Amino acid sequence: MKYDWILFDADETLFHFDAFRGMQVMFKRFGIDFTEKQYADYQLVNKPLWVDYQDGKISAEQLKVTRFQGWADKLNVTPKALNSAFLEAMADICTLLPGASELIEALTGQAKLGIITNGFTELQQIRLDRTGMSDYFEYVVISEEVGVAKPDGGIFAHAHQLMGNPCKSTVLMVGDNPHSDVLGGMNFGIDTCWLNTQAAQRPEGIAPSYEVSSLQQLQRILLA
Repeated sequence: MKYDWILFDADETLFHFDAFRGMQVMFKRFGIDFTEKQYADYQLVNKPLWVDYQDGKISAEQLKVTRFQGWADKLNVTPKALNSAFLEAMADICTLLPGASELIEALTGQAKLGIITNGFTELQQIRLDRTGMSDYFEYVVISEEVGVAKPDGGIFAHAHQLMGNPCKSTVLMVGDNPHSDVLGGMNFGIDTCWLNTQAAQRPEGIAPSYEVSSLQQLQRILLA
């Protein structure tokens, strides 16, 4: 095994993140049939907020409040309550990506494993517990707790320090987002693997050490 440490992103790298389905589940609990059109309108607000969050322009708290403000006003609840209801729904429907369980199982004992995620604290531990993944990871580093989000080098530096500052050549970052995961890892000086399940075009200036279309393919490369 080439690496002593393998760090994973969470959403769409280990866990499915079906936000539309999560919102349908959440709104059903409020007595609303949430439509694809309503989801598309929500994403017009949500997506730019995530870009601003990853660029360090807004805080996790601002993101949570702003993305649900419109719906909170309609339902006469606080945006924070709606955000919590959404994360609860996402925890209720959480599943692992194909090959995630087998990959983590195969790597255990071969390398130390960690997670670096821009997701929210409220959701992370519940998903790890419910999918039986809790005991496999040495550290779960969450942007909301660190105060900076990937691709900011600060979150990678924080994780690196927790890990005991291993030689960077022995660390691999695996993620589905070429900007936050791959570029963030590249800029920090560690090897990266882009999990490109959608056969997307590689963005200019992004050069992962590996590019795979599935976690099964990554397992074959790492344990060859």
